[in-house]
Amino acid sequence: MFRKAAAEGIGTFWLVFCGCGAAVLAAGFPALGIGFSGVALAFGLTVLTMAYSIGPVSGCHLNPAVSVGMAVAGRFQWRAVPVYVLAQLCGAIAASAVLLYLAELRPGFDLHVSGLAANGFGQGSPSGFALWPVFLTEAITTGFFVFIIARVTAPDAHAGMAPIAIGLALTLIHLVTIPVSNTSVNPARSTGPALMLGGLALQQLWVFWVAPILGAACGGLASRAISVPEC
Repeated sequence: MFRKAAAEGIGTFWLVFCGCGAAVLAAGFPALGIGFSGVALAFGLTVLTMAYSIGPVSGCHLNPAVSVGMAVAGRFQWRAVPVYVLAQLCGAIAASAVLLYLAELRPGFDLHVSGLAANGFGQGSPSGFALWPVFLTEAITTGFFVFIIARVTAPDAHAGMAPIAIGLALTLIHLVTIPVSNTSVNPARSTGPALMLGGLALQQLWVFWVAPILGAACGGLASRAISVPEC
């Protein structure tokens, strides 16, 4: 279990550092910024690369909602969920702290203007989306994300291609939902930046725990309905 937790911590660090780093350090770079599509691709690539790297060790959840959803799907043991979630939170918080340190070394950086890629609704949403559409979007996309993960890693699937499908799924989700909430679908990814930023991001953090986990449970149930449970 220590090896699995360490893998989850390392993998979640990579997800948050590179994904949020793409948004904070590269998306708005003058004339050469990577924009929404670049940030979406960065998040997808982090999952893809880590799925091949640590998938055989821990399953590469990198996300409390995925751990819960896979447990609901009967593909993961409930007793391991708290350990995974703690490891994921540690990785996300450490990555956010390192990212903040690097960003503050850039001349003119303003944490409250940049937001450190924090998630939010209302004033915290890039496009001003209110609570309900943000909640619904996060729940739906996380549900489908977990459903895809559970299905492409099922015994009757082509497991070798699973990381590609999962990475592309996360990229697609970001392409659609960055303007809505800055895209969470991952409570750990939301917690790290929110703790660094404080204020509104921290006040709204509950949405990016409740909605993804609710959606993940639904996705897990949908997968279980058409799959043979392993646990």
